[in-house]
Amino acid sequence: MLTEPLPRPHPSQAPPRIVAVGFRRINKMLQALVPEFADRAAVEVLDVGFEEAVARVRALQAQRPVDVVVAAGSNGGYLRQHLDLPIVVVKVGGFDLMQALARAKRQSSRIGLITYVGVAPDIHQFDDLFGLGVHQRSYRTEDEAQAAVRELQQEGVEVIVGSGVAADMADQIGLTGIFLYSMDAVREALEDAVEVARASRIELTKRERLNTILAQLSDGVIAVDAQERVQTLNPTMAQWLGISPAQWLGLKLSEVCPELSLQATLRLGTQELEKIELVKGKALIVNRIPIVEQGVLTGAVLSGQDPISIQRVDRHIRTRIKPNTVPARYELQQLLGRSTALQRVQRMALSCARSQATVLILGESGTGKELVAQGIHMASERRELPFVAVNCAAVSETLLESELFGYEEGAFTGARRGGKIGLFEAAHKGTIFLDEVGEMPLSLQSRLLRVLQEREVLRVGATEPTPVNVRVIAATHRNLLRHVEEGSFRQDLFYRLNILRIDMPPLRDRLDDLPELVRALHAKVCARLDLDPAHTEAIAAALISQAPSYHWPGNVRELENLVERLVAYADPHADPYAKDDDNAAANVSSEAARTFVHTVAPELFRADAPPEPAGAPSSLKAHQAQRERAEIQRVLDECGGDRALASQRLGISRTTLWRKLNPA
Repeated sequence: MLTEPLPRPHPSQAPPRIVAVGFRRINKMLQALVPEFADRAAVEVLDVGFEEAVARVRALQAQRPVDVVVAAGSNGGYLRQHLDLPIVVVKVGGFDLMQALARAKRQSSRIGLITYVGVAPDIHQFDDLFGLGVHQRSYRTEDEAQAAVRELQQEGVEVIVGSGVAADMADQIGLTGIFLYSMDAVREALEDAVEVARASRIELTKRERLNTILAQLSDGVIAVDAQERVQTLNPTMAQWLGISPAQWLGLKLSEVCPELSLQATLRLGTQELEKIELVKGKALIVNRIPIVEQGVLTGAVLSGQDPISIQRVDRHIRTRIKPNTVPARYELQQLLGRSTALQRVQRMALSCARSQATVLILGESGTGKELVAQGIHMASERRELPFVAVNCAAVSETLLESELFGYEEGAFTGARRGGKIGLFEAAHKGTIFLDEVGEMPLSLQSRLLRVLQEREVLRVGATEPTPVNVRVIAATHRNLLRHVEEGSFRQDLFYRLNILRIDMPPLRDRLDDLPELVRALHAKVCARLDLDPAHTEAIAAALISQAPSYHWPGNVRELENLVERLVAYADPHADPYAKDDDNAAANVSSEAARTFVHTVAPELFRADAPPEPAGAPSSLKAHQAQRERAEIQRVLDECGGDRALASQRLGISRTTLWRKLNPA
């Protein structure tokens, strides 16, 4: 038998250890062949058999691992039954049998053949071909071999061909014994043992590598063979089960832990994923997967995850996912103004920050609803977690659904591979701000209601909901109660949103704050445009003087846009109002600045009456809406019909501009 020689072991690794077991004749052959294998394996020969051989091999195994055991005949069969080690049995080939029978024929024509367990292969054809008249017997134990020899002697047999036990017995009772095994057969058995040892070493290296990998996993893993005997159990699983990793090896999993049984997996060959099992008082998320090698089911593997660890990882991931959103950057102390109305808003916002309830912020466009929402988030215990804002009026219904709730892979044509996380999931543990919630379609209102009630999100195309812990702050400029009466807004959703409520005062109701607001906005715009505020200070003063007479339908946003317009149109390089006389300069500059403001912002000087308060007759409201449309149309004309530019100047969204120009 030709084989590749076993590579020489690394100095730090002991060579394969082979124990050869045999009595008398085969023992001598083994001893003679040991030097041939000295460079590839450490071969130890024992002149014992059966029970004594088992005891000796176990003792050697306890000192240092034994890779393979070599034996012959009944001795080999006995060792296979009692040792949990690879056993290589010396085999009798056809050529060995022919040689032994030829030798026997030269001594007598009355030949007996005694073999271990069964008749020698092809002996019938060989016997018929040469007319030897061989008497055959087989045995399983040493006593059976001796009885077979005596039986053949009584039948007149003179030469016994067989194992060492049979040949020795024949010699003892006056017959001729011929040993069946040849030196080549014993050599081939040792070669096979070396190959088995090499394969075992390779398999052991792979197993150790796999165990090293499994030991690093946070998941618990158990692997079983086709009979459900545990082959591998990693430290994580052992820790969960309260055992040592080696304690269950070789035992049937269903017997030691019925909750984790893999019998159904082995029987059906199907996988079972994400099933929750209660094992020794601990909940585990378990996956059961069959192992199929070359089309044959050879075992199964069970992996388990700790739900607490999953939640921790989920929290870690979600807190770092901020899909195209602007983080909260405003705090409540950044609300400018000292009016009674604004101080009331600040007090209420601080109270909301201490609560976890949903907040509804009502107010006209441009009053600072998102600023207050960010301030509540920054003042709450969620300040280090995500703040996600979405304008419900700026996105189409279909897109808004996927943005808010996310979608699974393949949920619709063009869906991103792997799906997409929704804004509610992105805001997990943090705050989501739903601006213009009054514009949300009815179909999505019911889904939002479920999120608020059940605290779980169902992605588009999904069947299993995802739990979320998110604080909702909603805002709208609409009268939601009126929309509830009209049927365009769900009543149950309104009451879910309207737990904590803040009414933002319009700028016309906090005119005392105008000077501080103008100065702050003037400084902000100049800094952004890299201009010296002193060059336009007179313009800011003129604006402060005229501002209280205007009703400010666009509120603070309109004020900021107007300040930027005035600063942008002013000459940044020279003060055209300066005169030689300082006192005259102040007077002329103030007058010229007022003229400049009148030219750039004529709406401030119109004699229109301020808007009527909430609840005013519908005719007055219609009159106010008409004035707003006229103002929007004027700005739109100035912008050459460019709605995007007009929206920017007016400080409103394009959706709001369209809605005001096209009232329902």
